[in-house]
Parts: sequence; C-alpha cells; structure tokens
Amino acid sequence: MSFLREPDVPGAFRSEEELLGELYNQMLRVVRHKLWHKSDAGDVVQEAWVRILEKKSTLREQDKIIPWAKAIAANLAANANRARRYEVSSDQYEGAFEAYSSAAGPELMMELSDLLGRLDPKSRTLLLYKFYYGLKDAEIAAALQLPVGTVKAQIHRSKARLHALDKEDERNHT
Repeated sequence: MSFLREPDVPGAFRSEEELLGELYNQMLRVVRHKLWHKSDAGDVVQEAWVRILEKKSTLREQDKIIPWAKAIAANLAANANRARRYEVSSDQYEGAFEAYSSAAGPELMMELSDLLGRLDPKSRTLLLYKFYYGLKDAEIAAALQLPVGTVKAQIHRSKARLHALDKEDERNHT
C-alpha cells in the first residue's frame, strides 16, 4: 500500500515507512508545542491524519507534504485549545457557583429564592436545570425540545436578568 495512494515516496525518504514515521514525529512535535493540555496530543495527531487523508487532493506539491501536514496539525491544535478554553471557563464558573451555594447560609438562600421567584417560569426553569440540577446544555435542550444554541442564549439572558434584579435590589437597599 502506498502512502496517500500515490506511487512515489517524496524526496529524501527511502521508504513509505520512513516517510510516515517522520510525518508522525513532526506532527507530534508541533502539536505538543502548541497544545496547552499535552495529554490531548495523540487525539489531535490522529485527527490530523484523518484530515490529511480527507484533504490530500489540496496538496499541490508532493515534496511539501511535511510542512503541509504540520500546518494541519498546528491548526487542529489551535482548535483544540480554543475548545478547551471555553470548556474550562464554563466548568470553573459552575464549580465556583456550586462551592458558593454549598457554603451559603439561609439568608443567601432566601435572597436567591426571592430573585428566582421574580423571574419568568421559563428562565427560572433553565437556571435551575443548569445550576441546581447540574444538567448540561444538551440535556436541557433535549428535555425542553429546543436547539442547544437557543438554550444557551436563554440561559445567558436569564443570568443577565437575574444579575440586573440583584443590582436593582442593592440600589433599593442602600
């Protein structure tokens, strides 16, 4: 079997195995350099192999396969970092909320209950599903038979309304 189903092995490589080994090493080196979470390197390189096989028709010069593969791997590593950043920031926010609510006294729970009671039922339900019951956005979307993007937007708006109500209460009590 020939690499990428081409009959010739490019340039300075004696065999297909040598080329594949060099491609793997180069992509792994780039991915490890770019990734924040080094444990994701194997998955990103594997995704790069898939992308290389899917996009082989876009490679214009066979001799430039290593730089082309490294560029694909670098782009996928950047995508993985971007995805991980949003995942981590969301998890940190939810973890902080859980820690804060578990240490909350009865006064805070009463205030939170009052604020939630002033929201419309849909907003209250979304916030409870998300932060009290700990459901993921996809699970909430499935339960309410809504698109995930709609659920995310509504949760965001509900949090903003809750924040505005809290600020309004602070102004009224000072």
